[in-house]
Amino acid sequence: MSTPSKLRNDCFALPAGVHWTPVSEALDLLEQRLQCCVPVETCAVEASDGRILAHAVVAARSHPPCPNSAVDGYAFSGGLEAGSHSMELREGRSAAGVAFTGRLVPGQALRILTGAALPDGADTVVLQEDVRMEVGQLHVIGPLRAGANARAAGEDMQEGAEIFQAGHQLRPEDLGVMAAAGLGEIAVFKLLKVAVISTGAELRAPGQAARVDQIFDANRPMLCALLRRWGMEVVDIGIVPDEAAAVRAALDQAAERADVILTSGGASAGDEDHMSAVLRAGGGMALWRIAVKPGRPLALGVWGGVPVFGLPGNPVAAFVCTLIFARPALLQLAGAGFQMPKALHLPAAFSKSKKAGRREYLRARLRDGAVEVFASEGSGRVSGLSWAEGLVELPDAAAEILPGQTVCFLPYASFGLP
Repeated sequence: MSTPSKLRNDCFALPAGVHWTPVSEALDLLEQRLQCCVPVETCAVEASDGRILAHAVVAARSHPPCPNSAVDGYAFSGGLEAGSHSMELREGRSAAGVAFTGRLVPGQALRILTGAALPDGADTVVLQEDVRMEVGQLHVIGPLRAGANARAAGEDMQEGAEIFQAGHQLRPEDLGVMAAAGLGEIAVFKLLKVAVISTGAELRAPGQAARVDQIFDANRPMLCALLRRWGMEVVDIGIVPDEAAAVRAALDQAAERADVILTSGGASAGDEDHMSAVLRAGGGMALWRIAVKPGRPLALGVWGGVPVFGLPGNPVAAFVCTLIFARPALLQLAGAGFQMPKALHLPAAFSKSKKAGRREYLRARLRDGAVEVFASEGSGRVSGLSWAEGLVELPDAAAEILPGQTVCFLPYASFGLP
């Protein structure tokens, strides 16, 4: 498969006159303008956890491949009416992987173990604890329906049936399903490579010495970990100073090594916001002023044909914008489609008066069946991210939230996080 084409420089341009873009409109635009940007490769089923299917997967054979026993017992033909019954006990047995090669005739029974193929002429199994044995004879008390304790061939999966759709991101349990269906290799998209860049003269790497006027780079470790959780390959470019030449060099390096670039800091329009300035000078940048809290500015651009997502520098805003905007866009680029989080509608355990104009996301968690929010809405309180178990999404319109009122809760699990 050929490598997908690069993006145009103007692909993120907003319609004339747009100043503040609603969240839903921004998401619609991202879905419309982005497409899968990675080629297809073959992958062994055993190594495919987290990979995204490039084509639908169909069962290579039926599961189970033949009728078999669900219990340890005795196989025979047909059901039994109420009352006492006797059957001739054939010599031998059928065990898993060692099938009986003969054929039973009506009135005969054969010892069979769990998972063993039913012998020809048998369709029913009686549990071993429900029989009485005599020399060469098996005594059973009915009734017992025909087909009891037996599994039909293909009752789980039929050969040729689709078991997963293209775009599905595989989980450990899916590997078991594919293996059971006789698959050894599958077609998947190559891992999306995402370069991560932090900008700011005030930033220091975690663990380094820092002056009181410097801060530690919280964004890069957090963003890299998010990307790995989502099954993407991280290209860590590091911290870049607030200098136009350094920003250009970092973008050049990232575009050479990755399919997407994720930056934090310098995405607004201030004196030291060199990321947006460099992208704008390169002819491929649009500053989307999104009506969202926390966040607002989201710089979207193209550098060397590679899409760039310029996130806010504040860690809380960077985290929220990554979940809400970057994740569905990255999954679209990776071949999994544009995925929105699944919301839970639950009673609030808080009060809030919200003004109209912006969609708001509050750090929240679930306790005793209700949703409580972090004590402070300040986006500088990074500890609230770990306190939380998800986000409460408040609508664009004005709202008066009272305890017990239903709110929209987006658990971290709906964003692919534990």
